[in-house]
Amino acid sequence: MHIISNIALITINETLFIQLISFLIFLFLINRIMFKPLQETIQQREEHINGIASGIESSKNQLLEMEKNLKIHEAATIKEASKHKNGLEEDGTRLAKEILDESRKEILGIKQESQQSIDSQISRARTEIKNESVKLAELIMEKVLDRRLAQ
Repeated sequence: MHIISNIALITINETLFIQLISFLIFLFLINRIMFKPLQETIQQREEHINGIASGIESSKNQLLEMEKNLKIHEAATIKEASKHKNGLEEDGTRLAKEILDESRKEILGIKQESQQSIDSQISRARTEIKNESVKLAELIMEKVLDRRLAQ
């Protein structure tokens, strides 16, 4: 082999080919040992992240569907509760009216009994007053005439 002794920046000799071959071997080995596993790991990680993102998206869709169903169920429940409330109010109003009617009847009955009692007491009082007034008139006449009246 002949060494060229030329002072240059790049010299082409046998070492260049050896360095080229060793560089190619290094690239092959580093690609096999490092780059392929690293790319596979990166790809698996991206697939895992994409799977999680799609899971999140499907969970969001399920959540929206559940919210929609919940609102529908809530509206139906509110409607049913409103009907039940209206029914209870109607029953309460009807029951209050019945109680009020019964109370009015009782009050009317008590009023009639009281009126009858008062009327009977007034008629007895009139009778007693009439009897007493007759006796009082006789007594006054006896006193005025100064003699006893014949009976």
